[in-house]
Amino acid sequence: MAKNAINSAIAVVNKNGQLVDLRENKGEIERYIFFDDEEGKSIYWHSASHLMAQAVKRLYPEARLAIGPAIEEGFYYDFDIDHTLNEEDLKKIEEEMQKIIQENLSIERKVLSKEEARRLFSARGEIYKVELLDDILDDQVSLYQQGEFIDLCRGPHVPSTGSIKAYKLLSVSGAYWRGKETNPMLQRIYGIAFDDENKLKDYLFRLEEAKKRDHRKLGKELELFSLHEEGPGFPFFHPKGMVVINTLLDAWRKEHIKRGYQEIKTPIILDRELWERYGHWDHYRNNMYFTTIDERDFAIKPMNCPGGILVYQSQLHSYREFPIRMAELGLVHRHELSGVLHGLMRVRCFTQDDAHIYMEPHQVKQEIMGVIDLADYIYRLFHFDYELELSTRPENSMGSDEMWDLATKSLEMALQEKNLPYRVNEGDGAFYGPKIDFHLKDTLGRRWQCGTIQLDFAMPECFELSYIGEDGMKHRPVMLHRTILGSVERFLVILIEHTAGALPVWLSPVQVVVVPIAERHYSYAQEIKQQIAQAQIRVELNDENATLGAKIRKAQLQKIPYILIVGDKEVENHQVSLRDRKEGDLGRFSLQDFLSRIQNEIQNFIM
Repeated sequence: MAKNAINSAIAVVNKNGQLVDLRENKGEIERYIFFDDEEGKSIYWHSASHLMAQAVKRLYPEARLAIGPAIEEGFYYDFDIDHTLNEEDLKKIEEEMQKIIQENLSIERKVLSKEEARRLFSARGEIYKVELLDDILDDQVSLYQQGEFIDLCRGPHVPSTGSIKAYKLLSVSGAYWRGKETNPMLQRIYGIAFDDENKLKDYLFRLEEAKKRDHRKLGKELELFSLHEEGPGFPFFHPKGMVVINTLLDAWRKEHIKRGYQEIKTPIILDRELWERYGHWDHYRNNMYFTTIDERDFAIKPMNCPGGILVYQSQLHSYREFPIRMAELGLVHRHELSGVLHGLMRVRCFTQDDAHIYMEPHQVKQEIMGVIDLADYIYRLFHFDYELELSTRPENSMGSDEMWDLATKSLEMALQEKNLPYRVNEGDGAFYGPKIDFHLKDTLGRRWQCGTIQLDFAMPECFELSYIGEDGMKHRPVMLHRTILGSVERFLVILIEHTAGALPVWLSPVQVVVVPIAERHYSYAQEIKQQIAQAQIRVELNDENATLGAKIRKAQLQKIPYILIVGDKEVENHQVSLRDRKEGDLGRFSLQDFLSRIQNEIQNFIM
C-alpha cells in the first residue's frame, strides 16, 4: 500500500482481528482502516464527538459530560449545562473546535482501575461518568485523553485532533439522561464530520434538500395528515391521505391475492396470558399498553403474530393445505417516549402489513424466495433500490442452538440461491428467530429499513402448533413472519420524502385539476370534470375567483400531476390545454386523447 494512503488511515485491524488505535498497535497489521470503511466512519465520528465535548468544556467549564456516541449518520454528545444552548453558541463551539484541531493534540488511550477512574471523574465533578462506571463489571477501564480533556471510552480513535478535517454542528435538542423521563433533562448537540471538505458540502446540500422534503411539512401542505396534542403520537389522516393509503393498500391486496395469500383480521386487545405465553411480556412489556376488562388483564397488541396464531389454531390443518399464507393489515400500538416521537416516522400506533406463512420444513427455502420476489416487485413499483441484511441470534433469545442453526442456514441458502448480495448483522435477530431485512435507498441516498423476513421455529413449539402430515401423524409446522411495507405510515413517509411529495400518478390523491380561465368557461370545465370522474380518474375543478397564474401555482404546490386549462379556444374546439407536472405545457389535446394518456400511464406503472 502506498505511503500516502497509509498516512490517511485512522485505525488498524491487528493480526488477532481486533480493531485498535494506530499508535496502540505493536504487532502485525491485518489491514488499515480508513474513513470510507464501515468501521471508519464510526471511529471518525466518535472522535469528532470528543473534539466537540472538549470545545464545550473549554467554553463552559461547569458543563458535566454524559455520553457522546457515533450514530448512524454523525454523532452527538449530551451535556448538563445551566446555560440553554442556541445557534450562536453552536458557532462558538465550532470555532473552538477549529482551534483544537490546529493544536493537533495527540489522542492517547489510558487504562486505569475502576476505582482510579472513579476518583478522577469525581474530582472533576463528572457525576454521569461516575454513574456509568457503576455499570461496568471489569476491574479496569479505558480512557482517552487529548490535552486537558479526558473521557471514559473503549475507543478506538483517530491519532490526533488534527485528523478531523471537516465538520458541522447541526442542532441542539433536549434528551433525558439514559432516555428515562424521571432523569435529568440534558442538552444534546448533533454534528457531522468528514475527511474531506467537499464531502461535507455535499452532505449539507442533501440535508437542506431533506428539509424541503420533510414529510411533516409536505403532509400539511398536501392535506394528507395532521398531528394534535390531544393525541400525541397518534396521527390523524385527512381525506386526501386516506385516498393515498387506500390506493396503496388496494395494490398491496391485489398482488397478495395473485400470490396465494388470504387476508385475516385479529382484535386489537387480547388477554395478558397470551402475551406472557408468546414471550412479549418478558421481552416487550415496557412498550405495551394495558387495560382491565371484567377483572381480567388485557394488552393492546404491539404486533399481530399471536392473533394470527390463534386463527391458525382454530382448525386442524393438513399438509395438503401448505403452505398457508395469512396476511393482515393490523393496527398495533407501542408505547414510545414523547421525546422520540417524530411525525409519522415514529408514532404510537401504526398499521403493520404482516403475513404469517405456515409450512413444512422442505418448503422453507421456496417460501423465503417467494417473499423476496414479492418485496422486489413492490419496491421496484416505486423505483426503490434496496440492500439486504441477515441478522443472527441475539443474546436474549428463545429456542435451542439446533433450531437457530437450522433457521439461519435456511435464510442463507435462500439468499444464495437468489444470488443476492447481503451483509451479516451479528446478534440483531428477533428474540424468536433470525431475519432478513430490506433497506431501501431513496433519492437522497438515505437508507430505510422496511421489509423483513423472520423464520420462527420457537412459536410453533410455544403454542404447540400442528398439522396432519402425509403419514397421518401430527407434525410441527415451520412459521415465517414477514412484512413488505413494514409500518404503512412509515412507508408513506419514505414515499413522500423520496418523491418530494410528487407521488406517482396512480397514487396521487388528486390526479387532475381542471382550471377554467374565466367564468364563462365554468360550464365546459364542469363537463370535462364529470367525464374524467366517470373514467375513474381522481379530479378536482378549481373555480376560485383568482387569476390563471394563481390557479396554476396552487396546483403545482399541491403536486397535482396534470392541469387541464380551458379557455375560449378549448371550448370552441372541444379540447383541453395540458400542463404536465414535470414537462410543463404540452399543448392542446382532445379529452379522449388525454384520458388514454393518463390511463396508460397508470396501467403501465402498476403492471
